[in-house]
Amino acid sequence: MFFIDTIELEGLGNRSYLAGGREAAVAVDPPRDVDQVLAAAARRGVRITHVVETHIHNDYVTGGLELARLTGAAYLVPAGARVSFARVPVSDGDTVTVEGELELRAVATPGHTPHHTSYVLREQGRPVAAFTGGSLLIGTVGRPDLVEPRLTERLARAQHASAHRLATELPDETSVLPTHGFGSFCSSAQAEGDATTIGKEKSVNAALTTDVDSFVARLLAELDDVPAYYTHMGPANAAGPAPVDLTAPAVADAREIADRLAAGEWVVDLRNRVAFAEGHVAGSFNFEADGKLATYLAWMIPWGRPVTLLADSPEQLASAQRELVRVGIDRPAAAATGAPQEWVAGGDDLVSFPRSTFAGLAERGTDGVVVLDVRRDSERGSGYIAGSVHIPVHQLHQRLDEVPAGTVWVHCAGGMRAAIAASLLHAAGRDVVAVDDGFDSATEAGLTVVTG
Repeated sequence: MFFIDTIELEGLGNRSYLAGGREAAVAVDPPRDVDQVLAAAARRGVRITHVVETHIHNDYVTGGLELARLTGAAYLVPAGARVSFARVPVSDGDTVTVEGELELRAVATPGHTPHHTSYVLREQGRPVAAFTGGSLLIGTVGRPDLVEPRLTERLARAQHASAHRLATELPDETSVLPTHGFGSFCSSAQAEGDATTIGKEKSVNAALTTDVDSFVARLLAELDDVPAYYTHMGPANAAGPAPVDLTAPAVADAREIADRLAAGEWVVDLRNRVAFAEGHVAGSFNFEADGKLATYLAWMIPWGRPVTLLADSPEQLASAQRELVRVGIDRPAAAATGAPQEWVAGGDDLVSFPRSTFAGLAERGTDGVVVLDVRRDSERGSGYIAGSVHIPVHQLHQRLDEVPAGTVWVHCAGGMRAAIAASLLHAAGRDVVAVDDGFDSATEAGLTVVTG
């Protein structure tokens, strides 16, 4: 008998796994906050004997090295990965026994990275699951452009070959358990569905249903923007990440918050976008704790800039800290929790800006205002409001001077990124209206949407 537990990393759109038998288990692509992996092992009553990496990750900081240190497990890393720490190098065809007749077999699947390795879990010699990392995903594959531009096409062709190798060598009923594809920008597209098998992928995955030239052309044409912080993840993982410190940060009073803003530091309000718009500290930015906090904050903040977090509660603050250490933002400079009125010095007032919908914009009319679209290029390509200005949200803080004069009605696809953008604009002294609405409502509201 064997088990496989999935550990969701919803904010980053990834998954980690714990798999094993009655007494022993292996952890696959663990997150940096390894306590949840240890808790999963404790619930199963098993000892983690092996920790494995499918590749050197580009979108998050791994907890593999620390988890192996804490448990005494063997740390398996692809032999082709250049790292600065001791590990067990894994090559194609290597096998390790997890427990009894439960074993893990390494399968070289280059494409997402040159050294990428999948691991097939076998029970009594029969493949039951494949941990495919950033290789074969649900309905797609991992993107091939995160290592080196000169290698992108070569790696895209390798992705096609690796997918075919897995499909050829594994039975149709084998579960496919990827790390990426659930919102991570490491995926070339987002997963459709929650689970899959080799047999299902043979009928729906472009890597398995189209010839290599067509597949590569389509894959390269559809690659999306790369979050800026990815530049720092690979080197951090290759060097060997330090253990995390999730203790509460120093408490900032209203005067310290003001001083940090005056010093050019980032003060980030984690509350929901409705509450933020109604009243917030002047100059603070809104990155909702329940949104893709780690992705967008790490993408936009100048790397290494001190950040102070403002939260509804200690629980919200702790959750945000956990999200941020996963992408290398280790220690907030300071933090405050409670009511926003407590975050402003005596005599100062909270500031606010209005929210609306696409129907509200249509009623107001687009003449005399700036309509700012902060979606990505790929999203705008499917349709945009006539006359709108386009600056993706992850570029806005560097391009504020490109926003034309006038009141700015800012929108995205659903409202979260519009709230981030509105907070940046408002902090810069602009009059702004945050459109908190789904983009499909623009046409329904009577706005002219340009397509094609």
